[in-house]
Amino acid sequence: MHAATYNGGVNSSSHPLLNADLHCHSVISDGTLTPEALAERAQRNGVELWALTDHDEVGGIARARQAARDLKLPFLSGVEVSVTFLRKTVHIVGLGFDDTHPLLVQGLANTRGGRAARAQEMAAGLAKVGIQGAYEGALQFVGNPDLISRTHFARFLVERGICQDTHEVFRRYLTEGKPGFVPHQWATLRDAVQWIHVAGGMAVIAHPGRYGFTANEEFALFTEFKALGGRGVEVVTGSHTTDEYVTYADMALEFGLLASRGSDFHSPDESHTELGTLPYLSGRLTPVWDALSNRIVH
Repeated sequence: MHAATYNGGVNSSSHPLLNADLHCHSVISDGTLTPEALAERAQRNGVELWALTDHDEVGGIARARQAARDLKLPFLSGVEVSVTFLRKTVHIVGLGFDDTHPLLVQGLANTRGGRAARAQEMAAGLAKVGIQGAYEGALQFVGNPDLISRTHFARFLVERGICQDTHEVFRRYLTEGKPGFVPHQWATLRDAVQWIHVAGGMAVIAHPGRYGFTANEEFALFTEFKALGGRGVEVVTGSHTTDEYVTYADMALEFGLLASRGSDFHSPDESHTELGTLPYLSGRLTPVWDALSNRIVH
């Protein structure tokens, strides 16, 4: 299984092509595979640089790092931080940081803290439309109870036969205006970028095409992120269309940001995009790994 080439209309020979996958999730957050199984899958699929980026949690990084080292797979520490920006949830990926740094570890712990209460409210919302036992059902799919999330509820609804797959769940439930949706106040953008930077890492806007911002709102996100010291943006990612590869390549150039690439892989049964199968970055971009070479574990 190999990555496809995407040149964005520009000869990509100015940068070495690298099959980097810098966004995926394990059982430590809302994935279904262990860090070790993900490392093996990445290596088998030809990934040449890998990062595990669990939601608001660095507890799987030591295992992922050791597994990658055993496989001789170059590795970067990673995390995906949940942020509230303009009343929407935005995700900021951190790469190449010290995963034991106390400010980062405590900040992530504080961010995780509200998930249990939110999950109880989500279950209550589902109960109002006749779906009982959702909290207990979701817990059956949780590897880390501190990180119970909508994805775990979605797996419960599929297992119960209420929906055919998790994509149907998010069309009918758990999103704004639908049963079971509960908004949450996450970290601020400033906090997320600061935690990553103080731990020696790079902050990257994850999958910007997913947020549904207006042009002005998106400009505000990129402007504030850059002003706070953010340095990268995911251009090629599992939820972006081919047109969005071009849109966010242009945004990276406009704001002077480095470009990242990651599948956002969660599960062999649920994810649209397999580890290591994304198109390459356009050669007109500077990849994040150019600035993180001294943070890569070999």
